[in-house]
Amino acid sequence: MTETPTYPRRDADGRLATIGDLLGVVLAGLVLGVAVLLVFEAAMSVLQLSRFGEASGWLAVLLPVWIFVEEFRAAGYGGRRIVVAVLAAGFGVGAGMTVAGLAAQSFPALVSGAVGAAGLSVCYALIWFYGLRALSDRRADS
Repeated sequence: MTETPTYPRRDADGRLATIGDLLGVVLAGLVLGVAVLLVFEAAMSVLQLSRFGEASGWLAVLLPVWIFVEEFRAAGYGGRRIVVAVLAAGFGVGAGMTVAGLAAQSFPALVSGAVGAAGLSVCYALIWFYGLRALSDRRADS
């Protein structure tokens, strides 16, 4: 009996195995978050409790943050995961705020926030994945 491969692939430590897996899961969570936010916005608009597009699109980042917390937990103990998480969060927030600010000039808060959440998520994922592995390899060489 053959075992069916699971997605996303994980390494022996429980972390997502490739950058494609991490980005795929993060972007899927982001798309799901935006979809739920759109449904919520539509319901609020139909009930005339608010105008469509006024909610913050940054709420779409909730599922990617959950994924990053699980990745942080799976990274094990040690200072390297804290260093990489702080750097990734700093650069991610900076990238997200930059693209959200650029989008806010032309689009409502829902769109600009979702674009900012996407920028934060992708930047964090890239720095987390490659930074953690670079520090792990450096530690193994010592």
